[in-house]
Amino acid sequence: MDLYRKNNLACSKITTRNYSTSFSLGVRVLRKKYRDGVYSIYGFVRYADEIVDTFFEQDQQTIFDEFKKETYKAIERGFSINPILDSFQHAVNTYKIDQELIDAFLESMEMDLSQTTYNPGLLQKYIYGSAEVVGLMCLRVFYADEPEKYNSLIKPARKLGEAFQKVNFLRDAQDDFENKGRVYFKDIDFKNFDKQAKQKIEDEIDQDFKEAYQGIKLLKKEVRFGVYLAYIYYLRLLRKIKRARPKDILQQRYRISNAKKVYLLANAYVKNTFNIL
Repeated sequence: MDLYRKNNLACSKITTRNYSTSFSLGVRVLRKKYRDGVYSIYGFVRYADEIVDTFFEQDQQTIFDEFKKETYKAIERGFSINPILDSFQHAVNTYKIDQELIDAFLESMEMDLSQTTYNPGLLQKYIYGSAEVVGLMCLRVFYADEPEKYNSLIKPARKLGEAFQKVNFLRDAQDDFENKGRVYFKDIDFKNFDKQAKQKIEDEIDQDFKEAYQGIKLLKKEVRFGVYLAYIYYLRLLRKIKRARPKDILQQRYRISNAKKVYLLANAYVKNTFNIL
C-alpha cells in the first residue's frame, strides 16, 4: 500500500506542476510535511475543474456525476483505484477535512455545467465553493491538530481564496465570456465593459487582499512563505490587469513572466526569513 499511495501522490504532484507553475512553486517552498496534502487537494480540484471546463464534446453532467459519486465512495472506503481520488481521500481522512467543504466545492463546479450568469447571492455561493473552501482545505492541512488556530484564520483564508478567484475571473474573462458565455461578476455587461466597471471590481479585490494579508502575517513560518508567495504572485497579476484598458481584458489572457516570478520568489524569501512582511 505504501508504494501504491506513493505512486498516486506522484500523479497529484505531476498534475499540480503541469497545470500551475505558480501554485506548484508555492507548494514546493512549504515545509515538506505539508506538501503532500496540498498536492492531493490541488490534483482533485483540478480534475473536477477539467470536467466542467474542457470536455464539451462529452456528456459532462454524467461524467461529473460519476466523479462526484466516486469521490464520496473513495473517502468512505479509504481507497480508490483512481490515483487522484485515492490521493485526495487520503488527505481528507488524514487531516479530517470537513465534508461540508467538499460538498460546497463540488456544488460550485457543477454550477458551471448550466449556470452562465450570477446574481449577488449565487456569485458569493459560487466563489465560496470554487475557491474559498480550497483555501480552507489547505488551512486544515497546515493546522490539523490546532483547531483554535484554524478557526482564527478561517476569515482571512476565505478572503484570500475570494481575491484569487476574482483575479482569475478578470484574467480569464476572454475565454469565459467569448467561448463559454459565462459572466461571473454581478451587474457587469462585458459588451459595454468600461473603466468604471473595471475599477469597481479591482477595488473589491484590493479590499479582499488587504483582509487576507492580515491572516498571512499570522501563519506559522513553515507555511507562511508558500502562501505569501502565491499572494504576491496574484497581487502582481492584479496590478498588471489594472494597467490594461477595459477592452483589452476581453482580448488577451494576462500572466506573470518567469523572470518576474523569480524576482518575486527572492523578494518573498527575504521578507519571510527576516519577518518583515
